[in-house]
Amino acid sequence: MSSTAVSVPMPTVPRKRRSPEEIAAAAPVAGPRRVLLAAPRGYCAGVDRAVIAVEKALEHYGAPVYVRKQIVHNRHVVSTLEERGAIFVEETDEVPEGELVIFSAHGVSPAVVRSAEERGLRTIDATCPLVTKVHREAVRFAKDDYEILLIGHEGHEEVEGTYGEAPEHTQIVNNPDEADTIQVRDPDKLIWLSQTTLSVDETMEIVRRLRERFPNLQDPPSDDICYATSNRQAAIKKIAPQADLVIVVGSANSSNSVRLVEVALEYGAKASYRVDFASQVDESWFEGVATVGVTSGASVPEVLVRDVLSLLAQYGYDQVDEVVTAEEDILFSLPKELRATLKEKGDSSRGLGGRGARPAR
Repeated sequence: MSSTAVSVPMPTVPRKRRSPEEIAAAAPVAGPRRVLLAAPRGYCAGVDRAVIAVEKALEHYGAPVYVRKQIVHNRHVVSTLEERGAIFVEETDEVPEGELVIFSAHGVSPAVVRSAEERGLRTIDATCPLVTKVHREAVRFAKDDYEILLIGHEGHEEVEGTYGEAPEHTQIVNNPDEADTIQVRDPDKLIWLSQTTLSVDETMEIVRRLRERFPNLQDPPSDDICYATSNRQAAIKKIAPQADLVIVVGSANSSNSVRLVEVALEYGAKASYRVDFASQVDESWFEGVATVGVTSGASVPEVLVRDVLSLLAQYGYDQVDEVVTAEEDILFSLPKELRATLKEKGDSSRGLGGRGARPAR
């Protein structure tokens, strides 16, 4: 009789936190402890619109509702919607024929739309209108036979969607070094577009280096980096020089959240970390720290920020000063496919996406 060894995973044991007294003893803090809370932070109008679209679809069509890719790049949002009956898939061929599928806020290429049509899927397009604007620019300039230099991260869903609008006319530029080596067909008929969630500073550095090589490079008709990304970076730039530590709430696959960590360090924060949840904050980060900056990416619900603030308060950081650099009041209408259903059902509860003014604490 033969036997096979079976590996039994050890149960996860919650890490025991060091007490505030232990942290204070390890590295005393000179002066009062405080939090600088960035505003704006968290949900942008495009994210809010996309999340509401899934919520409304579940409410009126019933579960399951399929969503291609993560509706927005946030673990908490995705798991919450999964609990309500949303099923997230990588591609449309995973969706049973005739079912409803929602396209995420990051947008899709025409090939994905065709694939859904071929399978007879009902679709709701929750692409952020600011991403749709970039798609339209790509189509327009490709039609006029421009070569498009798309600044963005290859493999990101948004870049895949924009590239797919005009693949024969588009090259992706991932970073400043690639700007120094990329080859183009006609340097006099060239335009750059960008992913909406990039670092403003790095994007402008890439454009500067491209223009050194191609002086006739044209700018997009309007800014491609979205208002929310720019505003959140501007807020953390103001906080970073005063911060011993910056905590960014956001997921690892959220480009704008990752950029906030980089911007904080670039602009003077002594340390900066990204967390999905307050439970991931390491209390040893507080050693010798007087001022903590807190912000969140554009796909992060405010409840996750409040959890971090509550943890900070336990360690003596109960003075919270909000640093306001902009007011946001942008609202987007829900996807047209969904608006028709809401009208038919007499649902007037929420036809817009966007949080309006800065988030409540």
